[in-house]
Order: sequence, then structure tokens, then C-alpha cells
Amino acid sequence: VHRLRSVDNLFVVVQEFKDHQFKENKEDALKDLEELVKKLPWTDPLKVWELNNSLKKKKTKRKKHNLQSTASKEKLNDNGEEEEPDQKDASKQEDCTQNAEGVEPASGQDTEKTQGVASRNGEEEEEDDNEQSDAKDELQAGSGSETKAGDGKTSEGEVKVLKFRVTCNRAGDKHSFTSNEAARSFGGAVQEHFQWKADMTNFDVEVLLNIHNNEVVVGIALTEESLHRRNITHFGPTTLRSTLAYGMLRLCDPQPTDIIVDPMCGTGAIPIEGATEWPSCYHIAGDNNPQAVKRAANNICSLLKKNESKESSTSLGIPLDIIQWDICNLPLRTGSVDIVVTDMPFGKRIGSKKKNWDLYPACLMEMGRICTPGTGRAVLLTQDKKCFAKALSRMGHIWRKGQTVWVNVGGLHAAVYLLKRTWERAEEKRSFW
Repeated sequence: VHRLRSVDNLFVVVQEFKDHQFKENKEDALKDLEELVKKLPWTDPLKVWELNNSLKKKKTKRKKHNLQSTASKEKLNDNGEEEEPDQKDASKQEDCTQNAEGVEPASGQDTEKTQGVASRNGEEEEEDDNEQSDAKDELQAGSGSETKAGDGKTSEGEVKVLKFRVTCNRAGDKHSFTSNEAARSFGGAVQEHFQWKADMTNFDVEVLLNIHNNEVVVGIALTEESLHRRNITHFGPTTLRSTLAYGMLRLCDPQPTDIIVDPMCGTGAIPIEGATEWPSCYHIAGDNNPQAVKRAANNICSLLKKNESKESSTSLGIPLDIIQWDICNLPLRTGSVDIVVTDMPFGKRIGSKKKNWDLYPACLMEMGRICTPGTGRAVLLTQDKKCFAKALSRMGHIWRKGQTVWVNVGGLHAAVYLLKRTWERAEEKRSFW
């Protein structure tokens, strides 16, 4: 489950309530949530949580803690032999929980937003966030040790109390309480029930309380850090999540030997994801901003280093090149590219909506020129949907719209368009070549 590429966070569901009737009075509603804790079937989810820890490599930064709970006495082995039956319990949670990188100042940060937005903090990281190791290494959801669930003892024989926090994501306008209040009440009851210690930053267990209108899901986080941070070490102002980049690449169904171009690559999230997951294709990345090209090159270097250390021998490299260029004058031969995948400027942090009116048609024209007529395809992400629709209507002779997928990019309602290249030949404007 940890190797799934389009999933941001994982959690094991303790229980799901499709239609929970919240009381109108705030005190009564919160009291109900407290009462819920005693009724929930915690044992199996805690076994899954514990198994999840035993399957991970130890992370030196965290102290070892043992789980003191009602969970099973059986010792779980290190090499994951019991992985299979439990995997079905791990629910995929796309973009719904916060990353557990200690972002909340208080229990269960007040997320009065729609659910898709809450896990955005990985997006604008510091530029040199070099804490990126292999995706499987960084999924620390609790103690980094192989623990025995029932006894709660360390090798010295002393009892260690588990630390926990509750994160609440709440969406809907009919609730009498805030997500902070819900997290506080629920957390208090969890503390009483398990005798765990509350700790907002250095926690072992993160209990998730997701409330969406009348739907309530209680879960235990299996990822300590969002899975989308697997490949990128140098973040730019609008770095795309690797999970979203993967989804975009999947849409265009890359075939072996395809040449895939990202003409506005930014920090290189899409081509790096492509080269990692589709190594039998050739990936070309480019951007007009020298700073972006530098960041992308640094990200590629980090990936190569990671591959080298993984294989502990000389690495073969990755099928990816990066170049600085002008999107409207690409140094590529007409009809030489199979797929174009790119995250277009939204006109918010980079560029402007006004500039997009000229940029989008010019981009579509140039992408049409380099794409193979008849078989070429493009997957483009933008939030400036009005401008894109207008540009596409002008380029209808070159591009046909196949499919539109709506996505939430940090709270912005954006769209991913799958375009198919028509058989019409693009006009050659390369008279000087």
C-alpha cells in the first residue's frame, strides 16, 4: 500500500459513520464525540498501526516507544510476513489529512476548509529541504521500532507511555463546533481511554477525526509525512505534488520508447516522476526560468544520488534531460514528440491571467507542432479554465479535447485536460532552419 503512487496519505479506518446525527447544542455534540471513543473497535486498527511500524526501517530521529494498548500479544515479525491480511484495512486517503510534519500549533488545526485542501503544507517547502529519503524510509507514522503491542515495556523493563495527537478535518456548515473543539474533546476521551500522553509534535500515534457534513470517519495515520514528497528535494513557489504528476502521466498512457516532454517543468516534478515510473520512455524537461532549471537539475542530482546509494553500485542514470528554453520556440523537430505533459501557469503566483491570453494559444500551437500528428497527446493542468477553453477553441484544428479531470490544487479548483493531436500538419515556422 505504501508503494501506491497516486495516494497522499494512508490511514487505517477504525470506524466509519455514514450518517452521524450531531446534536444542535455544542456541548451535547462534543459529549457525543467523547462517548464514541469507548464504543470504537480499536484493537485491530492498532495491530495494523503496529505492523506498519514493524515493516518500516528505523528512523534515527525518533525515540523508540512501545504501544501500550489492548492490542494483540503476538509478536509481529520484522520482514512483513503478516502484511497481506491487514493491507485491506489501509484506506487510501487522497489529499484529505494533514501531513504529520508537526504543522499544527494546537491539537487538530482548525481546518474550516473543504476536505481536499487540508494537506497542503508540503507544497511550499523551503528550497533546501533535504530530508527526503526513499519514500519507503520516510513513512514514519509512529515509533520507529518493532514493538510488541500488548506489553508496553522496553528492553530495560520500564513501561513507556505512548504519545498521541488528534487531528480533526471538518467540512460542512451545519456543525455547532470548530474542528479544534472536536479534536480537543475527542483527544481528551482518547487520553482517558488508553492512558496515553498528548503531544502535538513528537507523537507516536496520530488519531484522525474526519467530519464531512454528517459523515464521520475515525482513523489512525499510517504515514507520518505525505507520500507526495518522495522525489523532490528543492521546492519552488508552485511545485506540483508527485502524486498529481503521476496521475497526469497515467492519463496519457505512456508506451515504451515514447518521447515525453514537459515544456514548462518548473522544479521538474512531472519529468522526475515520469523517469522514475516509466524508465522505458525518454523524458525531456525545460523551462524559461534559469532558477527553475537549476532547481530541477538539483532534484535530478538528488534522485541520482539516492539511486546510487540504493543500488550500492554504479547507477545507470535516468532517462531524463533538462534544458532552458522558450516555450514558444522549442528547439525540437516538428512531429518528434509523442506526449506533452505540463502544469501550465495559473497566472496567480507566476505570470498573470492577462499574459495567459497570449501565452496559452502560443503554447498550444508550439506543442501541436512538436507532437506527432494522429498519435500525439497532451495532458495539461491549469486553473485558468476560461482562458484555456478560448485558446483551445482557436486551436481546434490541431487539438481535440478527450477528457477533463477536475482536481483540487491547494484549494484552487483546477482542471487536467487530455488532448489528442489531430492529423492536420502544423505549419512550419522554422524558415531559418
